[in-house]
Amino acid sequence: MKKVLFVLLALALCLTATAAFAEKVGVSMPTKDLQRWNQDGDYMKANLEEAGYEVDLQYASNDVQTQLSQVENMINSGCDVLVIAAIEGSSLGSALALAKENEIPVIAYDRLLMDSDAVSFYSTFDNYKVGTIQGDFIKKTLDLDNAEGPFNLEITAGDPGDNNARYFYQGAIDVIMPYIESGKLVVKSGQIDFTEVATPTWATEVAQSRAENILSSFYADGSNVDVWLCSNDSTALGVTNALAANYNGNWPIITGQDCDKPNTKNIIDGKQSMCVFKDTRTLAAQVVKMIGQILKGEEVDVNDTETYDNNVIVVPSFLCEPVFANAENWKEILIDSGYYTEDDIK
Repeated sequence: MKKVLFVLLALALCLTATAAFAEKVGVSMPTKDLQRWNQDGDYMKANLEEAGYEVDLQYASNDVQTQLSQVENMINSGCDVLVIAAIEGSSLGSALALAKENEIPVIAYDRLLMDSDAVSFYSTFDNYKVGTIQGDFIKKTLDLDNAEGPFNLEITAGDPGDNNARYFYQGAIDVIMPYIESGKLVVKSGQIDFTEVATPTWATEVAQSRAENILSSFYADGSNVDVWLCSNDSTALGVTNALAANYNGNWPIITGQDCDKPNTKNIIDGKQSMCVFKDTRTLAAQVVKMIGQILKGEEVDVNDTETYDNNVIVVPSFLCEPVFANAENWKEILIDSGYYTEDDIK
């Protein structure tokens, strides 16, 4: 009996010691208001815990001061690595300085952390390629190299505080700008520059309000919108809502990104033409791998050491590959891969 008690006591002490010395990872996500961040956080936490780490996962409700405070608390609570998806890329300078002071590596997650030399690595999808996929889809669907045109185009880009938004925008613009310059694509609103088409916080209601203004100001004469370039799904949803309420012309090509459930339903219903799919499972798994390499003192996997300049340093990065889903392949991309079940999008 004493021997059994001794074994149990030893086991309990061992487990306690293991828990006490478990390496801790702080994960800061911007908001729960968008589906993709909930999925990112869930996948990240599950993968990290499966790998044996203690996880402090926090959502900042799209409030910069909240995120700043949460990250500082993660540092003060003894996190060994920080993973941060910033609300605004330049907003966390004091927290990043504190992380550097405490020798805590920082991985920028999906959104580049700007204006700091405390960023160790960046993991994301190829954001410029996201835009080129959208631009190429428009080019191919309208057959811009052969069709006579002209076609009417409007543009809704992302959050000016999110560094990725400019990459998405620029990737698409680089594909379609020659057709704008030649007159084959006509932007009736005249709103082309990123500062004119950006959508603060990627908010659906902001995108919808702007789209309603464009429709009432430039398409009340009954002319068609042939294509509406939207950088992501929350903005595409706003544009779709505006069109449904205020537009009687032929339904336009609408692009998107993230394959959110409402937008996937819109693809199935013919209300959205395509969506760039960034599998959050892939990104989460890559970040967990990088965390393990950091904590073991191993060389960290990166595949881009030139592109992502945060105004202070060029941050070593790992870029995952995006794909796109449309009415023809959404089931293969989203259902067969196990990302969604069919009940998820009924």
